[in-house]
Amino acid sequence: MRAALLAATTCAVLLAPVPVGATGASAAPTVRCPRVPVPAASRPPRPSPPPAVPEQRVVGGAALDTAGLVVPAGVAAPPRVTATSWLVADLDSGQVLGGCGPHEYGTPASVQKLLLAATMLPKLDPKQTVTVTEADMNIEPGSSAVGLVAGGRYTIETIWLGLLLNSGNEAANALARLGSGTDSAAGVRAMNEQAHHLGALQTHAVTASGLDGKGQFTSAYDLALIARACFAEPTFRRYALTEQTSIPAQPAQRTKGFEIQNENQLIYRYPGALGGKTGFTDLARHTYVGAAERGGRRLVVTLLGAESAPVRGWQQGAALLDWGFTLPRDAAVGRLVEPGELTATPSAAPSVLAAPGAPRPAAASGPARTSSEWLWSVTAVSGATVVALLGGLLWRRRRRMP
Repeated sequence: MRAALLAATTCAVLLAPVPVGATGASAAPTVRCPRVPVPAASRPPRPSPPPAVPEQRVVGGAALDTAGLVVPAGVAAPPRVTATSWLVADLDSGQVLGGCGPHEYGTPASVQKLLLAATMLPKLDPKQTVTVTEADMNIEPGSSAVGLVAGGRYTIETIWLGLLLNSGNEAANALARLGSGTDSAAGVRAMNEQAHHLGALQTHAVTASGLDGKGQFTSAYDLALIARACFAEPTFRRYALTEQTSIPAQPAQRTKGFEIQNENQLIYRYPGALGGKTGFTDLARHTYVGAAERGGRRLVVTLLGAESAPVRGWQQGAALLDWGFTLPRDAAVGRLVEPGELTATPSAAPSVLAAPGAPRPAAASGPARTSSEWLWSVTAVSGATVVALLGGLLWRRRRRMP
């Protein structure tokens, strides 16, 4: 049974809204994002991002080209959070309701598994039984694993649930391999192709799981595009709301069966929750994607670079969802581009991207209950839709926590 809505007293002070100025656009002064102060000692050294590509920073509308806050004029201020960037959007209309540095680079951690889902779900039969390989088990020691075993036989659906409920990194490797038909590296290449197709031009995957890799990055805006593609899939919506499932015994490997639970607390504590994904690495900090439905309206929130104190990432996401639901239905500062839109009409892209535009058709309808110090260096060759990204870094991977 789902508990009552996140209590108003939870983080009522720490996540209270603060006054902000008018809606920010690229030509306007940057409005500082309302943030909960975080002691500098609690964050590791932050990355130096790739050089900005102007065309990418206006994907979805010119107002989104800001490192600060962008919200519709005259609306209530959003709550204070610890995230370094975030975005709230309507899953159906594609309207962007507001954000903080929506096109600022960040590292994804396990929310990258949503890109894997958006890429591979349509390619794999959930009822098919497959064998997990030794190569699938090649994950960072101590990192998140669901408990699959090499040589074990599982349905594709069981592996998806292990990925989305328990953030299994071995499950990510297996699904990337199976979806590509060759190996997980080919699966990652397919993920990057899918990101480009979705219009997520600031996203570059290096690992299928979201474990830190050289040159791996995304943005809050890109995560919203990816999440929208996921929630357009009925199977994903069902998986995202699954509270628990069984991982079957593997007699040949002498392992017993066991139960796993969904780590996303939003689905238990936020009425109307549709699901989402949690993520954490030392480099990325806490990342989060969550969605909910209220009054026939479906919203998604994405966060990058958050801290778990004073409240956890899902709670910050819940507070931003609450804010989003208070906004008028026609309030918007931009939009989520449609899959294939940027690649279909490259010559028209610059003018298309610069304009906020009208709300686009729904991506889906119907009942949805749904990676120490380092350096990035990127050489960009860009038109409106093409960017070549080369990265180098010194890095250290640490265990991902939900």
